[in-house]
Amino acid sequence: MTSLNLLIAVCFAYVTFLFGVAFIAERMGVRGRAGWLLRSPLVYTLSLSIYCTAWTFYGAVGNAARSGLEYVTIYLGPSIVIIGWWFVLRRLVRIGRSHKVTSIADLISSRYGKSNVLAIVVTVMAVIGVTPYIGLQLQSVTLSLSIFSAAGDASVTPDTDNPGGLWIAAGLALFTVVFGTRNLNANERHHGVVIAVAAEAVVKLVALLAVGIFVVWGIAGGLSETLARIDASALGTWQTDGSRWATLTFLSATAFLCLPRMFQVLVVENDDERHLQIASWAFPLYLMLMSLFVVPIAVIGLEVLPEGSNPDFFVLSLPLSQGREGLAMLSFLGGFSSATSMVIVATLALSTMVSNHVVMPVFLQLRKGGATQSGDVRNVVILSRRLSILGIIGLGYVYFKASGGSGALAAIGLISFAGVAQFLPAMIGGLFWRGATRLGAVTGLATGFVIWMYTMLLPSFGPDVVLSDAVFSTGLFGLHWLRPQALFGITGMDPTVHAVFWSMTLNALVFALVSLVSFPLPLERLQGAQFVNVFDHSAQTRSWNATVAESEDLMIMAQRILGADEALQLFADEAHSQGLPGHLPEPTPAFLQRLERVLSGSVGAATAHAMIGQIVGGASVSVQDLMAVADESAQMLEYSSQLEAQSNELSKTAAQLRTANNKLMQISAQKDAFLSQISHELRTPMTSIRAFSEILRDTEGLGPMEKTKYASIIHTEAIRLTRLLDDLLDLSVLENGQVTLNRQTGTLGDVLDQAVATARAGASRELSVKRRRLDEAITLDTDLDRLSQVFINLITNAAKYCAAGNPELRIVAGQRGDAVVIDFIDNGAGIPAGARDMMFEKFSRIGAQDSNGAGLGLAICREILTRLGGSITYRDGTGGTAFRVVLPQSLAMAAQ
Repeated sequence: MTSLNLLIAVCFAYVTFLFGVAFIAERMGVRGRAGWLLRSPLVYTLSLSIYCTAWTFYGAVGNAARSGLEYVTIYLGPSIVIIGWWFVLRRLVRIGRSHKVTSIADLISSRYGKSNVLAIVVTVMAVIGVTPYIGLQLQSVTLSLSIFSAAGDASVTPDTDNPGGLWIAAGLALFTVVFGTRNLNANERHHGVVIAVAAEAVVKLVALLAVGIFVVWGIAGGLSETLARIDASALGTWQTDGSRWATLTFLSATAFLCLPRMFQVLVVENDDERHLQIASWAFPLYLMLMSLFVVPIAVIGLEVLPEGSNPDFFVLSLPLSQGREGLAMLSFLGGFSSATSMVIVATLALSTMVSNHVVMPVFLQLRKGGATQSGDVRNVVILSRRLSILGIIGLGYVYFKASGGSGALAAIGLISFAGVAQFLPAMIGGLFWRGATRLGAVTGLATGFVIWMYTMLLPSFGPDVVLSDAVFSTGLFGLHWLRPQALFGITGMDPTVHAVFWSMTLNALVFALVSLVSFPLPLERLQGAQFVNVFDHSAQTRSWNATVAESEDLMIMAQRILGADEALQLFADEAHSQGLPGHLPEPTPAFLQRLERVLSGSVGAATAHAMIGQIVGGASVSVQDLMAVADESAQMLEYSSQLEAQSNELSKTAAQLRTANNKLMQISAQKDAFLSQISHELRTPMTSIRAFSEILRDTEGLGPMEKTKYASIIHTEAIRLTRLLDDLLDLSVLENGQVTLNRQTGTLGDVLDQAVATARAGASRELSVKRRRLDEAITLDTDLDRLSQVFINLITNAAKYCAAGNPELRIVAGQRGDAVVIDFIDNGAGIPAGARDMMFEKFSRIGAQDSNGAGLGLAICREILTRLGGSITYRDGTGGTAFRVVLPQSLAMAAQ
């Protein structure tokens, strides 16, 4: 039997091996060697296996044994993200590279105006959210050691009072401190860690495959027998809870993006965004291999091992039960690799966030003199990271102790997944929505995180540990709708689904609503534009106005962060590129931008921005920034103007439609009146004609005088009827454009003479016409007969309808620009304003004065002048009824 001491010795040897691999890789990275390996897409893909922790190595089998195929969701979510969300990952990587993002807190902080407050909020949430996950790793390692010491008895439970857990936590903390914080990496890239994680990925995959192969061919007797056992077991029955499957898939997908350790390897450690193309198929393949033997191990473990065995550790206890201690040792190393790699990377990422976003801002705020004060702050940064690592692992150990170490690994992992999932709305919203604001992000995060703690984290400790049993049964403060697992009175939901649904829904809702009602600051708007349009602006980020900066102050600050040698080299290189002697370059905006990027790799974007801002004096907005703001404002103004123009256009169109509608209603009324009028106009002469013709035919003894009288009446009525029909026919011809113009040459005076004479001949009363013949000496080349018809109509109307006792008509002719203008003005009462819009329409009759006409005269005039290329309008303000006839000058000139 393998002794515990031998097991510890193997672990120590394995850790030493990892340390050696990481150390060599780190040295090669510093010396610029083996770039093909350090920047290999294969290594990048294997580093993503940090997703597969002890939860996946051990817990997937346990989850399958307890819940059947539900374990698939653990692998399904990340596969969907890396295959289907490639555009999101590429955007994240591009932003991370162009903005020197060092963590997920740095990303969200940078997006929302480099807000330290937001960075602190995200950091605190990340630490609290990941703590259960670290506790899970400690639990897995502790239990695996206990199972070894109990000779494969998988029914053992973790003894949280056993100092073994504490020693494991201390060992992991020591390793991470010694290895992860030996120096301050300017790029926050850890080639050594990445190579070590890639090596561990191979170890845990080989270990899991080896156990699976042993179980299938060594215990079950072959593939067909294994499949038969699976079919015969309860796991062979397809049983799914749709809401739980959807929730777990969503959580695993979100965790792949939001877990600090995943963000570290996915974004921060990425050297080339093209590596995502390889990872998009290679990582799902890795996950498939990791899950290949989960069901066989679970089924055989349930059959072979005694009842009560912990299914989370079938991977370890099955080889031990069969006396395969070598294979069990390999399995233990696989689980140990899964746990240690997660703890190392997670604590490194979290310690970076704590030092950059919590410790350094506070330190700079407390130290008088700010960034210009001399002294090396690298020690402060490194010390803060080391203390952060100890504190974070300490919190994980406290959670392990407080939870009793008895929870299923999968359940503990889901708590962490749901906690970090709260970053998703602010992160995705910030990547694609320029209207997202810092206030919206803070309030959304706070809302989601509080609900997650109340509905998921605190209840995970059980009743009467953090929350009393009364809170579980009656709700907080006795409010029934505040029960942690039945929020708002909704019962019957799975606790995980319940917590995720409420926390994510309210988080996203508050984030969106607050963003809509709040207004982003200028820096937020700039960062938002650069993040959303990262593929347009990634080549050029914001710059500084360095007119007040001093190179010496910048050098002092850089030495404190980067170290004397590295800072001196940076400044000397810049001075050399500027063609200056010595080691102090000009503090140009480009150099300050470069310096900020370098510093942000060590202390975070927000802190680097604040430190340079102290020296530069806060004049941090460049011309390009202002132009970006101006462009955005111009776009908003243009959009607003377009909306206003569209609104005005709609109002104008609505007014036109109302006018057209009124006109249509008037036309409809006129049509009805016309039908009545035309019936009357046709019936009256026809009645007279029929009546007097019957008298002539049937009455005997009529005298010659009577016959002549009746025949005259018949003749007059026939003429009246003919005239009406002629007008209708004439108007129809004009409207249909079928009229043929008979162009002639003549003078305007002659046409008017003819028209006046004709009109007076048929007039019922005398009309005085006043003219200036000298003005009428205009030669016209047009259809003079049609033009005369217009003049006759106007003169006849003046004679018939002028209300003056002595009707008088003035005819004024002249040339106005390119047109010949003839005004017909009488001394009557004029036409009421309400009747002017319809006076040129067919059958329009003004009041009762047109009792003898059909209302076609002006309509015919308008159609004639339209055909002649002219127009006729009513003139207001002349003191009587006035019409203006306009003819194009070209006709007259052509005649001359």
